[in-house]
Amino acid sequence: MALTYAAPRADLGPFLRRSDAGGATLELLVPDVRCAGCMAKVERAVTAVPGVTAARVNLSQKRLLVEFRAGGGDPGGVVAALDALGYPSTPYDPQAAGQVRDREGRELILAMAVAGFGVMNTMMFSVPIWAGLFGQELGPATRTLMMWFSGIVGAPCALYAGLPFFRSAWRSLRARRANMDVPISIGVLLTLAISFSETILRGRDVYFDAAVSLLFLLLIGRWLEHRLRARASSAAADLLALQAASATRIGPNGALTAIPLNDVAPGDLLLVRPGDRLPVDGEIVEGVSDLDNSLLTGETAPVVVAAGQGVRAGALNLSGVLRLRATAASADSALAAIARLVELGAQARSRYVRLADKAAAVYVPVVHTVALLTFAGGWALGLGPREALIRAVAVLIVTCPCALGLAVPAVQITASARLFRKGVLVKSGAALERLAEVDHVVFDKTGVLTLGHPRLIDPVPGAIALAAPLARASRHPLARALTEAACDGPVATAVVEHAGQGVEGTINGRRARLGRAAFVGVPSRGDATELWFGFEGDTKIRFRFEDALRPDAAEAIAALRGRGLTVEVLSGDLPGPVARMAEAAGVSAWRAGCTPQDKVAAVEALAAAGHKVLMVGDGLNDAGALARAHAAMAPGTALEASQNAADLVFSGERLAAVVTAVDVARSAHRRALENFGLAALYNAIAAPAAILGFVNPFVAAIAMSASSLVVTLNALRTGAGRWTS
Repeated sequence: MALTYAAPRADLGPFLRRSDAGGATLELLVPDVRCAGCMAKVERAVTAVPGVTAARVNLSQKRLLVEFRAGGGDPGGVVAALDALGYPSTPYDPQAAGQVRDREGRELILAMAVAGFGVMNTMMFSVPIWAGLFGQELGPATRTLMMWFSGIVGAPCALYAGLPFFRSAWRSLRARRANMDVPISIGVLLTLAISFSETILRGRDVYFDAAVSLLFLLLIGRWLEHRLRARASSAAADLLALQAASATRIGPNGALTAIPLNDVAPGDLLLVRPGDRLPVDGEIVEGVSDLDNSLLTGETAPVVVAAGQGVRAGALNLSGVLRLRATAASADSALAAIARLVELGAQARSRYVRLADKAAAVYVPVVHTVALLTFAGGWALGLGPREALIRAVAVLIVTCPCALGLAVPAVQITASARLFRKGVLVKSGAALERLAEVDHVVFDKTGVLTLGHPRLIDPVPGAIALAAPLARASRHPLARALTEAACDGPVATAVVEHAGQGVEGTINGRRARLGRAAFVGVPSRGDATELWFGFEGDTKIRFRFEDALRPDAAEAIAALRGRGLTVEVLSGDLPGPVARMAEAAGVSAWRAGCTPQDKVAAVEALAAAGHKVLMVGDGLNDAGALARAHAAMAPGTALEASQNAADLVFSGERLAAVVTAVDVARSAHRRALENFGLAALYNAIAAPAAILGFVNPFVAAIAMSASSLVVTLNALRTGAGRWTS
């Protein structure tokens, strides 16, 4: 009786993350996931494992997130299912993921270098062979020698340089589908086979140089695509980077100890000094201060907090010293929750299937069938296997999907370059395709419709001059805005800052206060963001502030409406400022007081209603909605995490960039469709010519290159539309 040995399965229990509801999640690194087909195959297989409720693959990070139902699920079974599918996995480690990405980049660079070497050196032997076509015949022995040298140099280079395509084609065929790499791989391999056959049989033409040149050009595009993914850092990681690297824990005896953020546990007593960000969610035990929540909620005015109030990680402590009781670990903070929203949105967005891939799903099988029928039909009609194979190879080469593959990328590159000159950076290869489809635009207020800098309304020089000495002594954002409105001058003496209230000091021998209404001794009107100033026993002066609207906001929104788009404002700010900004910009639909989750829910509700949403935002409270929207834009002044969650980033103070981007995207969409039409027309003419023997592989390579050139020239017609800024 034969004995079998099963290798012990690694215990993945320590890598499971338990939820309050009893379920668990597991993150795995799956380095061999490379395309939408791989994603679908992996997610389908893992979801079928007992106990698994959901599986999502992040293509850019090669990360698989598996969710288990409460009390069920076998992590080892998930790993075993992936192994059986041909996708080995390990527990996710960001450093390991980076190493996989770096290794893939090195392989592409090496393959491209080998292909470039092969092109240059194969041409040395191919050019003399070509010269024979123009009456400068080589002797038979010399011609055969040149063919052999061309094959000795070109074939190994083509085989090595083609490995990325061969592997991709093999994985695609194993998944019972054909991607763009399948005809490329078959065409290259058959071209090499025909060339060796012609060399051995002392035929007239060889095509080693054509095979290597084709791979060299394709590898350039593949490497650029890889660099685009590698340079786009994770928005979720950038969000979490806003958390403090450490926290100051207060011990039982009052001793202060700096500890890593991950070591903070619920119940720990923490010290947060002015200028520090809150490390975790918690409740204030002692102290009063102003918190800047603008990155979390979008509110421009600082919020006063005191003992007994709950606060969230990521808020900036402006004035007072706080003692904070942690209510959650760093991984469970509100900031981490926003990061998970961004991560989920990025995973969902990676499911987008490009138009070229949809066309290839029908195109590739048809081309293979036609080539096979050409070979079988030619042989059956008496051409002989050699001539029939040459015709079949000519069909594959002349119909090589280079033009189809360039149809969208050439347009995207041209459109991206034009937008870059207009101050818009396109970060995602498919962003323009999605942007062309949007029918509803959602704007954040602070930093998007507005410039993101509070300014003094109706400044009175005399009043500003009175309050300026105290304003210069404060770090409060509104005090800084007041200082900007004043000229350089003296600073008040004997200044005392009252956390959450304002500042008090002496100006020319008189005590004065600058801050909240109650601090100065008057009732607040509550209709605007305000500061009050007054000397003891004297009349009090009110300063009102607002965030200035972008100079062309109303014009840009009118232009968007003229293009058939509906517009809405979602803001975390107070209703009063939001209503005024919306009215000034000409937007009737607006909502104030939105949390990050509210914005995500609003975008998802619009999508469920059939809308394709363009989200334009700049803060942490926008990051989740940016990731979930059909297309996303952020200003260049936005938080880095929001810029990374967006598809496009625009610079400058004008919203004209949003309209320009929509115009260029729509123009690019039209050019892409035209390119597909040109590619189809080319194949409708070239394929029959190759089938009938009017096109040999050499002419097929020239025709294929010409079709790619036509598609590229048409892509250059991508314009900037009607909008001028």
